[in-house]
Amino acid sequence: MLTTRREFLRNSALASTLLLVPKFLHALDRGPGLAQLRDAVGARRLIVVQLSGGNDGLNTVIPYKNDLYYKARPTLGIKETEGILDMDKDLGLHPALKGLKGLYDQGELAVLNAVGYPNPDRSHFRSMDIWQSGSGSDQVVSTGWLGRYLDSNCPDCQRPYNALEIDDTLSLAMKGARRKGLALKTPDKFHQITQNRLLSKVSKEAAPQHQDQVDYLYKTLAETASSADYLYDKSKIYKSSVTYPNSDFGKNLKTTAELINSGVESRVYYLALSGFDTHVRQHEQQQRLFTDLGNGLAALADDLRQHDQWNNTLVLVFSEFGRRVGQNASNGTDHGTANNLFLAGGALQKKGVLNDAPDLANLDQGDLRHQVDFRSIYASVLKDWLGADDTAILGTGFERLPGLV
Repeated sequence: MLTTRREFLRNSALASTLLLVPKFLHALDRGPGLAQLRDAVGARRLIVVQLSGGNDGLNTVIPYKNDLYYKARPTLGIKETEGILDMDKDLGLHPALKGLKGLYDQGELAVLNAVGYPNPDRSHFRSMDIWQSGSGSDQVVSTGWLGRYLDSNCPDCQRPYNALEIDDTLSLAMKGARRKGLALKTPDKFHQITQNRLLSKVSKEAAPQHQDQVDYLYKTLAETASSADYLYDKSKIYKSSVTYPNSDFGKNLKTTAELINSGVESRVYYLALSGFDTHVRQHEQQQRLFTDLGNGLAALADDLRQHDQWNNTLVLVFSEFGRRVGQNASNGTDHGTANNLFLAGGALQKKGVLNDAPDLANLDQGDLRHQVDFRSIYASVLKDWLGADDTAILGTGFERLPGLV
């Protein structure tokens, strides 16, 4: 049975970027030899965890000594007797976040309250675009903040595998104008895609016209194939024996730890945990999701700590918005604004609860007012952790938080 080029392009998982390969560039598909690739032991890396759906921050970091919290949430508010995990500033973590509490007790967790941006948007898609692009609510930006980091000519950004999203698709956050991250569920599956027989056949054909475009597309193909080979070979070095949650998120965290502990040189990892749009049955949803989140991050920290990789790792956990202060009629919460943000790592400069709880007596039409612009946190991470030019990536006007990381 003959397969046409058009059928191949329609069916291939890589068809959007891997097209029409000229023969004279075939030397590239061997990729960089492993002997030339150095394992930058001690180089810093960032892991971003996105809580998709708009997590309810008030039931995550709970102001359990504030009567206004229970007045706004007569049945949804979590009581101290239900096992709230005590922190400072009269705040406590949700009872299911025991894994995060362990990091907090070890001085490896920082909590920032009321993080947001001016004129917040309550649409999932729009607010997620704002957070992922690092832009304002009055801007529409087609590149992500981490993608622009890749564009910024940082020393490690030349490598096509410098940023990895552990997923089937690539988020806006990882897309730059000139460079993009790679999306993969596992190194094995990614490698299998690039070994596709039809892909290999097309890659050996030269196109008679539009040579510049063809050369660029082949370069993308060659970089993807060599990255797949590199990640596949590296992933054989270490297989984790640490117990992670038996969930998709837990498996993705385990894949991340195995890549790091195998010596993969990637500097950015991006993961997501979905299901936080809790208009109904919030108690049950958060209990399940927070168990996954807390236990998963605790396992990741333990895994990396065992191989001396935790001190040079920073984890940033965010959600696109918080929820309304008052509960709704379905024992859930509706879309809100400001939210909490977590930073975790073995070498945090500041730890614990870093600012005051949201002011529940000073709301904006029933919503929390933001205290910290999320782009100030991004700026601190870019400049002080990754050593990048934060103003070139985010623009001016976002003051870094001194000594945050």
